[in-house]
Amino acid sequence: MCGIIGVVCQEESRRIAEITVNALKRLEYRGYDSVGVASVSSRGIEVRKAKGKVDDVVRIKRIPELTGFLMIGHTRWATHGPPSDKNAHPHTDCKGEVAVVHNGTIKNYRELREELESLGHKFVSETDTEVIPHLIEEFMKRGMDSFSAFKAAIRALHGSYAVLAIVKGERKIYFAKKDNPLVIGLGNGMNFVASDIPAFLDETDRVIVLKDGELGYVTPEEVHVETLEGNVVDVTKRTIVVTWKSESVTKGGYPHFMLKEIHESPVAVEDTINGMLSDMETLTEAVKALAEARRVIVVASGTSYHAGLYFHELLLSEGYNSLPIIASEYYTVKANPSDVVLAISQSGETLDVVQAVKSFKTKGAKVISLTNVIGSALARESDVALYMRAGPEIGVAATKTFVSQLASLALLFSELTGSFKEEIKKIRSILERTIETYEGISKEWGEELAKKSNAYYLGRGLGLPLAMEGALKIKEVAYVHAEAYPAGESKHGPIALVSPGFPVFFINVDKSDLLLNNHAEMKARGAETFAISSNVALGADHEIVLGLSDFLSTFAVAPIIQLVSYYAAVTRGYDPDKPRNLAKTVTVE
Repeated sequence: MCGIIGVVCQEESRRIAEITVNALKRLEYRGYDSVGVASVSSRGIEVRKAKGKVDDVVRIKRIPELTGFLMIGHTRWATHGPPSDKNAHPHTDCKGEVAVVHNGTIKNYRELREELESLGHKFVSETDTEVIPHLIEEFMKRGMDSFSAFKAAIRALHGSYAVLAIVKGERKIYFAKKDNPLVIGLGNGMNFVASDIPAFLDETDRVIVLKDGELGYVTPEEVHVETLEGNVVDVTKRTIVVTWKSESVTKGGYPHFMLKEIHESPVAVEDTINGMLSDMETLTEAVKALAEARRVIVVASGTSYHAGLYFHELLLSEGYNSLPIIASEYYTVKANPSDVVLAISQSGETLDVVQAVKSFKTKGAKVISLTNVIGSALARESDVALYMRAGPEIGVAATKTFVSQLASLALLFSELTGSFKEEIKKIRSILERTIETYEGISKEWGEELAKKSNAYYLGRGLGLPLAMEGALKIKEVAYVHAEAYPAGESKHGPIALVSPGFPVFFINVDKSDLLLNNHAEMKARGAETFAISSNVALGADHEIVLGLSDFLSTFAVAPIIQLVSYYAAVTRGYDPDKPRNLAKTVTVE
């Protein structure tokens, strides 16, 4: 879950450092434990790196002063070895003539390291990545040219990777991809390789999305791609033009990306719905598969799993056989050819989800995916690929993409059952009105919850996935310990923790008659209660009554719980865009 960038150009200058620094800032959502760059110039390879965030490391290490015709950069989320200067990327070989940045996990790095050490190689870090430059060095010692040595090193790796490597004196960036995202940007007199398109969006909108098992190199004028087996790939037909504007990945006057992206939700949802309806052939294919399925397996992780639970609840309400699965637990379920798998992932690169899909496909199950990234790994593994059009989301905590997932799934359900046709047309206006009307109250609630150490989020039916998302959000960005439960389950243990002043948050969009009793139980123990209700007020200490149907209330609740968490984080003095220990895309097991 790291961010990598490579830039190669014709002229040697400081411009390359400027481009790399800007790219690292846009990739920092993927990890911010440490930062580093390596430049190639007429003087050789120079590495500058340190523990810390991009702005701090760039200043301390004076990265903008570097010149070169080639540069690679990395922003790290630690998996092997704690955050430190020595564990920061890039890593080099013994002579400092090969430098590598890597996103992923090398499963056999211990065996490789032991073998390399027995051959005299000296290691300085605790990372799995460091074996790669030493492997390249070793194969070059044996007489291979640099590209052949790079390919041999990649073939020796077991695990997941997006790798960039550079060699002293060469105007090439070598790359390889397996399970982790990697894209090429085609510029004028320069080319790019990065984890994500926003990294180079200021420089070019022409992109090639790499596939698993592909490797190659870029020069200022050339892109060469081949498979691990050595078959050359013609990528000319895979070039796409990105329609995002560079402004969409900047804050645009907002103090944080999270707040900006919450406010972008209405437009993101409208773009998503219109986009899916414009590709009616694919949508119809997905609906047909769901209608014919003996069982629908909904698989996702994190926030996407909560969106999946929402769809699961909708399916159950119409008598469909639905099974929601946390992606990392996929091995507990045996799929069969009569099953349809609905896999949900914002990035389309979440490793647990991709692995689950691959496993279910071996049993003959048909796969429908819902992602926000065209050409992502999950989309490529799917029989039917549905796309949101939410645009890039930079904040680590999912906001507009969660609402867009809900809207996508609501539309899919509507096409499947014929329900909610008119309500779906109102979602954008409901989101706009909700944010305008309730942001002030959400701020007050967030400031109040910021004073607390623990909280419960309770709901029933369609409200339960939203309660789970609310609890997750305030944990992610404000570090308030919160747990979500089916409201009726709160009597079976959790209520023991409730004492005077304990905050309990109710999502009242379904089964209001039963939630009235649950609320009374909490109030009897002195809880401080918060509620978002469709129509029937619970009588909470703090309550918003939306005056909407249960279906439309779902879309009003989502931005409110996000805003509450945002303002709780800000009140506590935390940066909600960069929650500790988290990264935007989880590409490790």
